[in-house]
Amino acid sequence: MKATLYTDGGSRGNPGPAASAFVLEAEDGTVLDARGDAIGVATNNVAEYRALLAGLTRALEAGVDELEVVSDSELLVKQMRGEYKVKNAALRELSLEAARLAHELGTVTYRAVRREHNELADSLVNEALDRARS
Repeated sequence: MKATLYTDGGSRGNPGPAASAFVLEAEDGTVLDARGDAIGVATNNVAEYRALLAGLTRALEAGVDELEVVSDSELLVKQMRGEYKVKNAALRELSLEAARLAHELGTVTYRAVRREHNELADSLVNEALDRARS
């Protein structure tokens, strides 16, 4: 099954209270799953990777074997494509786990977009951060 995974992560402060979110859509645009979760205190980049890991895990559970990952994190996209080295130790561990999950899925491609093209995942991150504060 082909699908698209929109991911986003964010923190209020860097590091600070953080959340990750993903939206998994089938090829026909049907939303298979969408969720945002507070992840405690983390950096923005860690939150981006945590969103990717949650989404890849859900895509595996849904039986996806061809996935396009869409993120507004150029760093994450370029690191997962192998265009940038992952120098940060915490991110290296997360990127290796993401690569392992992507390998299990089959075909995974990564595309960077501007934040306004990732609205649902972005709003889920902010909702999770707002819930965590209240």
